[in-house]
Amino acid sequence: MAMTLFPLLLLLTVASLAGAESGGDVSGQIRLSCGASASATDEDGRAWDGDATSTFAPSVAGVAAAASYQDPSLPSTVPYMTARVFNSSYTYSFPVRLGRVFLRLYFYPSAYADDALFGVTAGGVTLLRDFNATQTALALGYAYVVREFSLNVSSETTTLNVTFSPSLSPRRGSHHAFVNGIEIVPTPDMFTTPVPTFANGGRPDLAPIRADTAYQTMYRLNVGGEGITPSHDAGGFYRNWDNDAPYIAGAAFGVTFEKDNNVSIQYNPPSVPRNAAPEGVYATARSMGPNAQINLNYNLTWIFPVDAGFYYLLRFHFCEIQYPITKVNQRSFFIYINNQTAQSQMDVIVWSGGIGRAVYTDYLVVTTGSGEMDMWVALHPDLSSRPEYYDAILNGLEVFKLQKYGIHSLAGPNPTIPPKRVVSMVDGSRSESRKKSSVVCATVGGVAAGCLFAVLVVCVLTWTIRRRLQKAGPLKPADGLLVPTKSSDLFGPVHN
Repeated sequence: MAMTLFPLLLLLTVASLAGAESGGDVSGQIRLSCGASASATDEDGRAWDGDATSTFAPSVAGVAAAASYQDPSLPSTVPYMTARVFNSSYTYSFPVRLGRVFLRLYFYPSAYADDALFGVTAGGVTLLRDFNATQTALALGYAYVVREFSLNVSSETTTLNVTFSPSLSPRRGSHHAFVNGIEIVPTPDMFTTPVPTFANGGRPDLAPIRADTAYQTMYRLNVGGEGITPSHDAGGFYRNWDNDAPYIAGAAFGVTFEKDNNVSIQYNPPSVPRNAAPEGVYATARSMGPNAQINLNYNLTWIFPVDAGFYYLLRFHFCEIQYPITKVNQRSFFIYINNQTAQSQMDVIVWSGGIGRAVYTDYLVVTTGSGEMDMWVALHPDLSSRPEYYDAILNGLEVFKLQKYGIHSLAGPNPTIPPKRVVSMVDGSRSESRKKSSVVCATVGGVAAGCLFAVLVVCVLTWTIRRRLQKAGPLKPADGLLVPTKSSDLFGPVHN
């Protein structure tokens, strides 16, 4: 599986966002609690209509079902504790205005999810195919699943049809479908970008990203800060921003920090509207740390499982929020995506115009193959301009999957459940383990001892690195460090 990068010259103005700098129009939002017979409000203060009496489903089919158990991790009982179950295809029709919308589908697997396997289409695009909500939740380690898509409504009828279709299986025949909640939020066009003029390896320039392209949100991270709930999102879009720590690879986590008290976050509409990301994203960050020598010997790396064979749009959010970084060429770094250089000499002050000023950059990534693959994102100091500090910084990161144009699809395979989670969910796994022979147990014991020793070594190294980072104190200039003289030393990614 291969991956190719196309820089999208992200500082250029996205004209479609110009009218949204005040926060965006939050009118026209629709929320349907499927299987519910009355309206209710969730923990974020959003009102949900029950689909049993909704005008969006005047003759709603299927069966209303209630979850048998409320997992403590659920953010709210609404819309998760009720569901609509379908044994045949059913379409919800939502009146929407022309333009782009977020469509969010909420799934909470319970008893009604047994043998559920289905597809979902909306706006002429296949969003999910043979979707197994239970398997997906187990693979992700969550009790519930939220799938967010961005669709462009261009039909003259201004109606968005969302269809749930049970899958057919040669072994089991027809399955069934279910959904707990459907949310529609109108937005400005957040994705239109200039045409890249970059040709890679003799291949023609990438065609423009079509205005009708559908996207799926794969990851949306508040890097270096706590998760931001939908009620604290910017623009009234109710996006969820997760903490980035679970996706960091290796033992070196860098350091996290918040903005200085005398720094205020400033947006620059229309190129960086206020709804690009909430202030909380730009007010926190993760950097490599204050020790230049340590920073030169590792990459600050994140790993994201994605579906191979799709285009991906990666949006990096940046903002310098602490003194002494106020001038050009104080901090310059590389952005690597899957060990390819996406950006060299990334200087946030140059791109944003000053401390406290928000900016984001986009990169288009092409993947090939099929199945699941890992996408690597890494930062490393760029010494080519001899910056004052050898460091890198990131405030936020979003990863969007683009539809396949020919087949109008965003659907990927169900994620694989990690072995440990499979064992924990299988009854009788303990009794099966007792049937193992003593020879196998002895072998496993020897391997375990070796693994334990390796883990202890890694822990000691991790503790040492973190102690050195913590004791290093404030950010230090990199004076006295040797500057590489070969281009391979500068541009070759450092592997963790």
